[in-house]
Amino acid sequence: MLILAATPIGNLADASKRLIQALTEAKVIAAEDTRMVQKLAQGLGIELNARLISLNDHNEREKVDQLVAIAQNEDLLLVSDAGMPTISDPGFVLVRAMVQAGVEVSVIPGPSAVLAALAVAGLPTDRFSFEGFIPRKESERQEFFKKLINEERTMVFFETANRLADSITSAKAIFGEQRPASVSRELTKKFEETFRGSLEELAEWANLTPKGELVLVIAGQTEKAAANLTELVEIVEALRGSGKSLKDAVAVVAKLAGVSKSALYDQTIASRAE
Repeated sequence: MLILAATPIGNLADASKRLIQALTEAKVIAAEDTRMVQKLAQGLGIELNARLISLNDHNEREKVDQLVAIAQNEDLLLVSDAGMPTISDPGFVLVRAMVQAGVEVSVIPGPSAVLAALAVAGLPTDRFSFEGFIPRKESERQEFFKKLINEERTMVFFETANRLADSITSAKAIFGEQRPASVSRELTKKFEETFRGSLEELAEWANLTPKGELVLVIAGQTEKAAANLTELVEIVEALRGSGKSLKDAVAVVAKLAGVSKSALYDQTIASRAE
């Protein structure tokens, strides 16, 4: 069978007994970075007796047939550098191939940066979506967030420290300055920290260039917020009647109301089409 094993996201004390046993007994381990799994074993004080095979974003499709053949005859353990394989990490292509080949797929659950950040964010957790890494380019970020503008679930994103400020600025432009959010850094580590506030407040904090692994959590749009946009469209149209351009009217109202200019503009255009 194929066994997916979650590894610590920072604190080695989070390694489960099942993970330690699986690493110790495994004969074949597929790892995102074989050096990292060796370092993990060393940190846990265990000795690996397994053959190590590299499985990353660049070679996963090439290695699939080889790994399926192995799992058809003996257990294959799959680990990523941190957290659960397949979750913004290599492994999805392999799991799909295993299922298609009739190979059993099992899991050793454990640490998750997604769930950890969501749990401490102070935002609704009953419904949420994980959106992975935010695009690097500004134009792509704008389109990325625009597709989520009406998302009602809490949204969870991965981001790097050097791009966090730009991403929050883009999110603020789409979701509005007052949208509640949080950023968690160094989860499970000594300097773990979660900053909570509006996107405007987070933008100011992000300019301090926080270091470490980061998870951004943004609240979804509420029904109240959606209704508020409809009411604001009336104010936009009133300003248009007094001679302001649509762009200027939207900018004025959006700033005063603390909502997204993009969302208000789109709502105004949509209202005219009704």
